[in-house]
Amino acid sequence: MLVSLILGFVLLVVGGESLVRGAVATATRLEVSPLFIGIVLVGFGTSTPELVTSLQAALAGSPGIAVGNIVGSNIANILLILGIGALLLPMACHPGAFYRDGTVLVLSAAALGAVVLVGVLDRWTGLAFVAGLLAYVTFTYFRESDSPDEAAQMHEAEAALQLSGQPMALWLALLIALVGIALTIVGARLLVTGAIELATAMGVSQTLIGLTVVAVGTSLPELVTAVIAALKKEADVAFGNIVGSNIYNTLGILGITATVQPLDVPREIAEFDIWVMLVATVLLLFFAISGWRVSRREGAVLLALYVCYLGYLAWDIL
Repeated sequence: MLVSLILGFVLLVVGGESLVRGAVATATRLEVSPLFIGIVLVGFGTSTPELVTSLQAALAGSPGIAVGNIVGSNIANILLILGIGALLLPMACHPGAFYRDGTVLVLSAAALGAVVLVGVLDRWTGLAFVAGLLAYVTFTYFRESDSPDEAAQMHEAEAALQLSGQPMALWLALLIALVGIALTIVGARLLVTGAIELATAMGVSQTLIGLTVVAVGTSLPELVTAVIAALKKEADVAFGNIVGSNIYNTLGILGITATVQPLDVPREIAEFDIWVMLVATVLLLFFAISGWRVSRREGAVLLALYVCYLGYLAWDIL
């Protein structure tokens, strides 16, 4: 059980990083624009662990893990990863980019909240979520292609952050991307299996494990990206990656999962966790707009709230 979880975590991190780096290097070799790479490849790539994990959980008949993974990942992205990143380096954000991306973040969070409260995520809703993501990505790409601004520079920096050293040979880049996909699939399967076994052994719901253990595990690539960006003084990249990840998680990951396998949303998520996610989203908006950056003090507040959230869940178990 623990071996499956730990090995699943490791393979998800290594696989997710390999997939993103291989895909970015391949696109660069094929002379794809850095803007497209930053918006599409990096966005989808860093969310691949959530996608594969939620899909496998849904197909395994574990909707608590599938939905809990998305809600828990969104909570972890804001409270845990943004909190840690802001403690390392205050997270700046560009007003122009945030007005657009922040609006989509709020709308996607509200849509997820509505679905959770209804209690059912069917294929039509899943397709609507995916269509919303495609519309957002398409609009963003053409808008920034026609009128490059600070947001375009941020997305190009996201692509550059994944490249290091000399240009990679095309065959090697493709190989790394394929290996990353394989490792991610195997890692997700091990993680889901271990999570189900852990929930059974502890006598707790699979939803709880999905909200915590699985969610943190699948969010590790975002944590790695945030830490690297902070160390390289690319705070706006780290912030943009977190906002984009939550949008991709909700509209893309949950949308694709529901399209493949309709889901019944566990009531416990509607009773507490979705509200935590919505409050965390509001906090992100407030902290960002108040000074167009998330300070170290605000990062500490976010991190403290995540500790309190985990403490509440642990207390509820006991």
